[in-house]
Amino acid sequence: MQLTSPAFGHNQEIPSRFSCDGDNVNPPLEISGAPPGTASLVLILEDPDVPRNLKEDGMWDHWVLFNMPPDLAHIYENEEPPGRHGTGTAGNTGYFGPCPPDRRHRYFFKLFALDVRLGLPERVSKAEVESAMSGHVLASAELVGLYERKKG
Repeated sequence: MQLTSPAFGHNQEIPSRFSCDGDNVNPPLEISGAPPGTASLVLILEDPDVPRNLKEDGMWDHWVLFNMPPDLAHIYENEEPPGRHGTGTAGNTGYFGPCPPDRRHRYFFKLFALDVRLGLPERVSKAEVESAMSGHVLASAELVGLYERKKG
């Protein structure tokens, strides 16, 4: 399974229009190779580089989506895909772009193919989604983008 973006490459800079310095809209993503038996897709965007004095575990959840259709091939720019939205660290239920407070951060777009649809309501946490996914992951893919705010 693969997760790519026409807007940036793996381990490359995320354009500022997808951040708090720009339009704060989601980048386009392309999905391919979900295995047979996939019942749903999960997408999580997280930043593990948050200063510990701001968040004890150093993790910021930017986007949590689950129960996306198994045949989803494109997530278009500035368009939330079909599925259910979990809640991010900022209380957001949609995309929340990169906005690092201190230096360049890594942003992990993590895609999972599951053999079930998750019986969870909207607005659950990433931890609840990850717990429900346990034992149901058929395949996964990851796209890492980098972002550092421009000093004004």
